[in-house]
Amino acid sequence: MTIDWYFILEKLILISGVLALSLIVAMYSTWGERKVAAVIQDRRGPNRAGPLGLLQPLADGGKLFFKEEIIPASSHRFLFILGPSLAMLVACMTSAVIPWGDTLVIAGQEISLQVADINIGILYIFGVVSLGVYGIMLGGWASNNKYSLLASVRAASQIISYELAMGLSLIALLMLTGSLSLKDIVEQQRHGLWNVVYQPLGFLIFLVCAFAECNRTPFDLPEAENELNGGYHLEYSSMKLGFYLFAEYINMFVSSALMASLYFGGYSFPGMDSLGLPHNVVTILGFLALFLKILVFLFLFMWVRWTIPRFRYDQLMRLGWNVMIPLALLNMLITGAIVLFRQG
Repeated sequence: MTIDWYFILEKLILISGVLALSLIVAMYSTWGERKVAAVIQDRRGPNRAGPLGLLQPLADGGKLFFKEEIIPASSHRFLFILGPSLAMLVACMTSAVIPWGDTLVIAGQEISLQVADINIGILYIFGVVSLGVYGIMLGGWASNNKYSLLASVRAASQIISYELAMGLSLIALLMLTGSLSLKDIVEQQRHGLWNVVYQPLGFLIFLVCAFAECNRTPFDLPEAENELNGGYHLEYSSMKLGFYLFAEYINMFVSSALMASLYFGGYSFPGMDSLGLPHNVVTILGFLALFLKILVFLFLFMWVRWTIPRFRYDQLMRLGWNVMIPLALLNMLITGAIVLFRQG
């Protein structure tokens, strides 16, 4: 049995590229969020660290990196460190099955712009994302602080509640596509209409649940600073706090990529196959098209945060159980009936 070193090197380079892209986007999402907030609130935002404040994320990262590391004496030390590490690890793992583009042909070798094209890609994402709540729970419980514990319990119940509606909304999509592979779903949209045309209600449900899964306003109850003093990362400082903050922005990035791939054609765009350009050029244009769709969703995350007030906790749970889940079930039943009618 021979080891395919070329394949291993290819995957290592791709993994490094995807990880670097996730971290850079997460870093500059903080800058983008402040700029969006500044426009909405009629002020300038970051404007001193470099041109247009573009060096502000580096200054913030340096500040977190060199800050004093504080671990409360009453905390559970091992779990206190494990919490943010797990949150960051899980956030980075979810990007492994996202198809970032078609294949590149280099020196006669086809290189897929997807770390792992597995036939259960959507199940993998759900499995990994469901582990993210443990990072929050461990951080909240190990801090030995009542505010942190209450925030982590809120986060766990919120994520469990909205994962159900999100999963049900995807079942309807899977009925239409017949595949759990993200690559297959994107390729089907490449040769037809985008799935948002067939599943507008399913997309809206998925979008709302994505806001809840990422703990973004109006679903940011686990971090409600005016009632929980900052939430589950209240006792954290330095890069441990940075890991929690970075994990949230990476989750936003991956959620945006997932919504773009599932409902908006991923790296495909209208007229992609009729441009008459070299294959590699079309692949690069496809990656840029996907990135543009991701930026639109990231802007939506930020726009909503600075526009809509936070829900009360009872309103949040009522929306999840009494509205989202029944709507997702109704969407699934309607989709099933249409699929059966077409087959008949």
